[in-house]
Amino acid sequence: MKFPKPNRKTVTEASQSFTFTRRAMVVGGIQGGMGMLLAARMAWISVAENEKYQLLSESNRVNLTLIPPRRGWIIDRHGKPLANNRTDFRVDLIPDRLRDRKATVSTLAKLLNLPADEVERIESDIDKASGFQPVQVAESLTYDQFAAISVRLPELPGVAPTQGFSRYYPAGSAVGHLLGYVGAASAKDYEENKDPLLITPGYKLGKDGLEKSFDRQLTGKPGAKRVEVTARGKIVRELTTRPDQPGHNIQLTIDAGLQEFAGRRLATQSGSVVVIDCRNGDVLAMASMPSFDPNSFSDGISQLEWQMLSDDDHVPLRNKTLKGLYPPGSTVKPMVALALLESGISPNDSVNCSGALRVGNTLFHCHKRRGHGGVNMERAIAQSCDIYFYQMAQRVGMNVIADMARRVGMGQKFPLPFPSQSYGTVPDPAWKMRKYKEKWQVYDTVNATIGQGYMLINPIQMAVMAARLASGKMLMPHFMMDQKRPEPASIGVLPEHLVTIRQAMSAVVNGGGTGGAARMQVPGVLLAGKTGTAQVRRITMAERRGGVRRDASLPFKLRDHSLFQGFAPYDNPRYAVACILEHGGHMIRNQDAGPIASDTLSFLFDPKKAMEKLVALEKEWGGTPAERMSAQMATFRAAKGLETTLSPEAMNAANATVATVANSMTASDNAVPEQPD
Repeated sequence: MKFPKPNRKTVTEASQSFTFTRRAMVVGGIQGGMGMLLAARMAWISVAENEKYQLLSESNRVNLTLIPPRRGWIIDRHGKPLANNRTDFRVDLIPDRLRDRKATVSTLAKLLNLPADEVERIESDIDKASGFQPVQVAESLTYDQFAAISVRLPELPGVAPTQGFSRYYPAGSAVGHLLGYVGAASAKDYEENKDPLLITPGYKLGKDGLEKSFDRQLTGKPGAKRVEVTARGKIVRELTTRPDQPGHNIQLTIDAGLQEFAGRRLATQSGSVVVIDCRNGDVLAMASMPSFDPNSFSDGISQLEWQMLSDDDHVPLRNKTLKGLYPPGSTVKPMVALALLESGISPNDSVNCSGALRVGNTLFHCHKRRGHGGVNMERAIAQSCDIYFYQMAQRVGMNVIADMARRVGMGQKFPLPFPSQSYGTVPDPAWKMRKYKEKWQVYDTVNATIGQGYMLINPIQMAVMAARLASGKMLMPHFMMDQKRPEPASIGVLPEHLVTIRQAMSAVVNGGGTGGAARMQVPGVLLAGKTGTAQVRRITMAERRGGVRRDASLPFKLRDHSLFQGFAPYDNPRYAVACILEHGGHMIRNQDAGPIASDTLSFLFDPKKAMEKLVALEKEWGGTPAERMSAQMATFRAAKGLETTLSPEAMNAANATVATVANSMTASDNAVPEQPD
C-alpha cells in the first residue's frame, strides 16, 4: 500500500523574513509592555508613594533618639516645692562607637567606683543593645565624677556623659508616703503600652502615691535628637535637637512646713498624723512614719537598703494613713456622746462607775480599776469612763450609735487621689448578719461603744471625725487646690449638743482629764481632744488578778495602740488633728499621741517656738529622720559585717542613739502617764 507523499512547503528568503518580523514584533510588544509596566511602577513609586519611601529612606539614614521630659513640680498651697527636678549628671555608652569595650568599661568602673554586679549589668546591656542605642552606665553622679569622665573623653570613645534632670524631694522621708516615688518602667509597663519613651534611658514614671495618680499630668512631652547613621547603624553626625516640654505642675492643699514638722515630730514611733482645715476640709498634713526616702527610690534603691526597710518591724514601706486600720478606742466616745444627746439623753444624767460591769456572763472593766464613782457625760468623756458608755449605749442601741459614726465620717470612702486605700468598719446588727451570719449581741454594743470589737478606723477618717465634731459640717478631705467646692451640709445635730461635746473635749485636755499632756503652750489657744488606747491582745481574768502586764514588758507587736483626735481653738475651731501610734503603748511621754498632735497644731500658731522645741527633742531621739536612718543603715551594715561609710566616732554615736532610745523606753515603764485610758 502506498502512502501519499506530504506536500513540502517551500522555504524562501521572503517567507523567512516575514516569519522573523512577526516574531520580533511579538517579542518587542512583550518587552514594550514590560517596559511600560516598569515605567508605570517607577512613576507610581516616585510620585504617588513618594512620601512613604522618603520616610523609609530617611529612617535608614536618620536615627531619632528620645529625650526624657522633665516632670512637672508638685507644690504646696503656698507654692513651695514638695517635688521638683534637680540637675542630674549621667553617663551612657554608645556600643557602635566603642573601640576597646573591656578597657572602656573597666576605666569607667574605676572612675565611678562601680560594684562588680553593676559592671556585669553594663556588659549584659551592651550585648543586648543595638549599635546606636545608648546603654546606661550610671546616673546621679557628682559634678567631680562627671568632670573626671568629661576630661577623658578623647581616650574614651563611645562614652557619652550627659546633663539632665532627676526627681528631688526636699523634705525626704516626710513626704515618702504622701507623694510616692518615681522609677524606671518595668517590662510589664512596656508590654501594656509599647511606648518607646518607656525604654529611653533616664525616663522615670510615677510608681506610688500622688506621683502615680497624676503621672499623666506630670509627664511632659519628650524631646528628640536626630542623628545621621549609616546603613549598619554607625553614627555619622548629629543633625538637630528638639527640646522637651515639661509636664504640668500640681498644687496640693498640703502645707510643706507643717508636713515636714509632722513627720519629724512622730519621732521614733510607728504611726501617722493628719491635719485638716475645719473651714473647708483641706488636708494640710498627712505624715506616715517611719517612711522611706523617695530620693533613694528615684536614684535607684540598693538591695541592702531595701532589705533594711523590709525587715523593720515598724513597717516603713506601708502608708499607715491610708492603708492602716486600727480600733479607734476611746477616741469615739465624743461621737457616742453626741448620739446619746440626739437620742434624748441629758448630759446631766449620771452613772455610778464601780470599775466593772457584768453584761451577760462577761465582766467588762473600766480602765480605772477602783472606778470613777458618779459621772455625768462631761466627766465621763474627760476621765474616759468606760462604765458610763457601757450603760448608756445599752439604752439607745447600736443602730443609733452606728448612724452617728457614719455621719462623722467613720467607715466612709472618700474620693482621694491615691492608688489604693483601706476603709474602716462601722458595725451594726445588719452588718454582722451579712458578714458572719450571726445576730448582734449586747456585748457587741458594749465593745463598740468604746471603740473596740469590730470597729475599725484609719487616721484620715479619724481626722475627718474631729473636723466634723468641731465644725458640725459634712466636711470632705481635699488634697487639690481648687476653688470649685460645694458648701458642706450640716451633720444634722443641734448646735447646743455640739457645744456640750466641745466643752467636754476641752476638759479632756485643759480640765484635769486624760489628755493633760496634750495641753498647748500657745497663749490664748486651747486644744480640745480625746485620748484613746486600743488593745491588740485579750487580757485574761488570770492576768487581771495577778496584775495586767505593762506595755514595756511586751513585744512590740503586742503593745496597745495610742490615739488622739482633737481641734483648736476649742471655742472657734480652725484646725483638726488625728494621731495614731501603732503599738505606742503610752510608753514615752513626749512621744505619745497627745503631745505629738498638740505640737503639730502648735506649729500652725507659732512655728518658731514649735521648731525650737522640736530641735531640742530631736537631740534625745538621735537627730532628724534622715540622720536616724543613716545611723540605722550603718548599724545594719555593721551587723552584716559590711563596710560602713560612718567614721568610728559617728558609729559610736549611732550606737549611743539606739541605746538612749532603748533606755528611755525602759525608764518609761516606771513613769505612769497622766491618767491613761
